Amino acid sequence: MSSLSSTKLHVSMFPWFAFGHFIPYLQLSNELAQRGHRVSFLLPKAAQAKLQHLNHYPNLINFYPLLVPHVDGLPLGAETASDVPFPLHMHLAIAFDRTQNQVETILTTLKPHFIFFDFSHWMPVLAHQLGSKAIHYSMVSAATLALRMVPAKNIAKHMTNEELIQPPPGYPSLLVLLKHKEFEIATVKILAEDHNGTGVPSWYSRITSSMKGGEAIALRTYHEVEGPYCDYLRQQYAKLVLLTGPVLPETPATKLDEKWINWLYNFEQGTVVYCAFGSQNILQKDQFQELLLGFELCGQPFLVALSTPDGCVTIEEALPEGFEERVKGRGWVYGGWVPQTLILEHPSVGCSVTHCGYGSMWESLLSDCQIVCVPYLGDQILNARLMVEELKVAVEVERKDNGWISKESLSEAIISVMDKDTSEVAGIVKHNHAKLKEVITREGMQERYLDTFIQSLQGLLDRLGDCMNSTTP
Repeated sequence: MSSLSSTKLHVSMFPWFAFGHFIPYLQLSNELAQRGHRVSFLLPKAAQAKLQHLNHYPNLINFYPLLVPHVDGLPLGAETASDVPFPLHMHLAIAFDRTQNQVETILTTLKPHFIFFDFSHWMPVLAHQLGSKAIHYSMVSAATLALRMVPAKNIAKHMTNEELIQPPPGYPSLLVLLKHKEFEIATVKILAEDHNGTGVPSWYSRITSSMKGGEAIALRTYHEVEGPYCDYLRQQYAKLVLLTGPVLPETPATKLDEKWINWLYNFEQGTVVYCAFGSQNILQKDQFQELLLGFELCGQPFLVALSTPDGCVTIEEALPEGFEERVKGRGWVYGGWVPQTLILEHPSVGCSVTHCGYGSMWESLLSDCQIVCVPYLGDQILNARLMVEELKVAVEVERKDNGWISKESLSEAIISVMDKDTSEVAGIVKHNHAKLKEVITREGMQERYLDTFIQSLQGLLDRLGDCMNSTTP
């Protein structure tokens, strides 16, 4: 092996402009820097201040701020997905692509060994011109990519509903699938939209061309959880598929704030239901109220951390009439940021009601809580199916065809996992969850995945070095 195998790497990061992408990319950056590798992180100017505190190695991780151009239709000053309602994300993609010249200028100066990217379909060509290697680092589950983002699927506008939800040939599961429901079909139709023929690629084209063009595909998972999907992606793209593991942040050394501790200690061990849906899922007021009535109906103490619903200024004004008085002492609805990892570790908390965003999915799997899935976006639905249908470690709340969740269906799902005396389901998911947790929390497992991942990157550099040597006269 050449001496390159011990080379300290220089990696540039250019994730999609959303905090659900910035943060995992920065967590991987911290892991690389901990091992002595250098990272250059490109991101919108306004996002830098919000991420600075998560950079644990400022001597090795440097931020390079980008000016995000305004695009007609976007709110003034919008730079990230948090600033933009979901239907306008295609406009944000236009702004994202328009940073290409700035990105090229920065990367031409840096000339990193590797460029990690996800939505910039133009990055592989740029990386090749610079002599860098482009690595598509995905922030969604391998199962989601395998069902919807492979060449064999070829999602297009003209497809029927049946064709849209049909798995591609060779797809490795009969369980992790979409249902024939209006709400679920809509999440696939979005992937075919191409911004009215303006030349902006559809989400499907953007992501599949990014994966085709990169040197390798990197996934944030364990083979023990999503092995068949990783193998299918390797076949579909005929590329190296590298796994980093989930790379979650370490549980903060700080303790829970007094306000949480004082409230949670009012309840017996494992009785509190905790709910969070992430910052991207903004509910309509009627659905928000219906869910709160479902928590009230289940009879358990509950801590609900949801964003203020659409059209409301405060959480308080959105509460159902008389709700606050009825649940006083056992229910807390909170509209701010919540230290989720610490909450899930508290002994009083026994159930996690989650939207199944990929990071939240892993946090739930690594906790001891019973899991209730309430997915909203397309990848969240497939994460839920993975946990419910295949791993059998959770339950999913029943929805109507249009996606509506009734208070009764939410309450029934919570009771099914919390009532250990009368519910057979509660025992089954608890047993399966404990077995899976034992596997994915084996000592040193995450470290081994990261070390193997970095060795694979160094191997790619070795191959480059060998090719260069073989062409030298």
